[in-house]
Amino acid sequence: MATAADDRFFRNMVTNMRNGVLAIDREGRVVMINEEACRILEIAPDGQDSGRHFSDLLRHHHDVVRILAGAFEMSTLPNRAELRLKPSGKVIGYTLSLVRDERQRAHGAALFFKDLTLVEQAEERERLRDRLAALGEMAATIAHEVKNPLASIEVMAGLVRRQVGDRQDLRGLLADIISEAKMANAIVVEVLEFVRPIRLQMDRTSLLSVVEDAIPLAERKIPRGGARIDVSVPEDLPAIQGDHHQLCQVVTNLLINALEALGGEGVVYISAALKPAEQEDQPVEVELVIADNGPGIPDDVTDRVFNPFFTTKPQGSGLGLAIVRKIVDAHDGRIDVVTVAGQGTAFTVTLPVGVPGQLGF
Repeated sequence: MATAADDRFFRNMVTNMRNGVLAIDREGRVVMINEEACRILEIAPDGQDSGRHFSDLLRHHHDVVRILAGAFEMSTLPNRAELRLKPSGKVIGYTLSLVRDERQRAHGAALFFKDLTLVEQAEERERLRDRLAALGEMAATIAHEVKNPLASIEVMAGLVRRQVGDRQDLRGLLADIISEAKMANAIVVEVLEFVRPIRLQMDRTSLLSVVEDAIPLAERKIPRGGARIDVSVPEDLPAIQGDHHQLCQVVTNLLINALEALGGEGVVYISAALKPAEQEDQPVEVELVIADNGPGIPDDVTDRVFNPFFTTKPQGSGLGLAIVRKIVDAHDGRIDVVTVAGQGTAFTVTLPVGVPGQLGF
């Protein structure tokens, strides 16, 4: 017969498990939910949770409610299935089991789950690397073949322009040819930069110095106009292990996008903060946010902004944000975007404070 000490041991064991555990009885009342489950589901721990109906406790997680609601009717319960939580975007792997008594009667159900978000992100980075490897080999070949003819066109147009004298109409046409050749060559150079493997020069790097160096680089490429850049990066923020030059490129590209979105009016907010590890096995991270109060990104393209060669700009190559993501991934970091129509866009770059695995491409 189980003693009170046995019951305490069992509850302490479940409470301290690194997997989420949520158990309900046959009537749908919550019997137990541990701290890890509360963290993953973003539920504030409450000593009064036991006894509540699970649909009330999980009112923001309709998919989880649906899974638990069918626990006693399913002929085969899900084992090692995955689910993306809609409120937070987290990915969980879960197993649903029935709790049976000594007569094999089901009088409860237990959901065991684990946060697989970081695993999913790592797998997505791996899939991206595979796609880029194939794309890069093709793009590098095409870029090298195109670069030489473009240079010849530019040189020959310049020679012809010297020979047409005062024919302003011809000089204008030749100037357009040279300009277009230069633009095409710039795109080729960007393609080559994108497909070239990243070799990180790692060192202790201050995010504040990265931001301070990136601002003038961005302003040289696009005038700020009446737009304002508001920097709020603490000087005492821990330095990270990173490639200063590559991180400057990340901030520069994101700033250029923000300034282009503002069109000379509005504010770009640059902030950074320490993000403590949520679990013991997770590294301490810093979050760098570059946000603007511009028109925002249309909902139908938000999921594609990091795709190579996707752009909404008439003269864009579609590689700016793809390069940003590639550099962030090489630092074992993450980049996320949140946008609201008419209110602006915010890019959040999350980087580990410790030494990254130097994934590279």
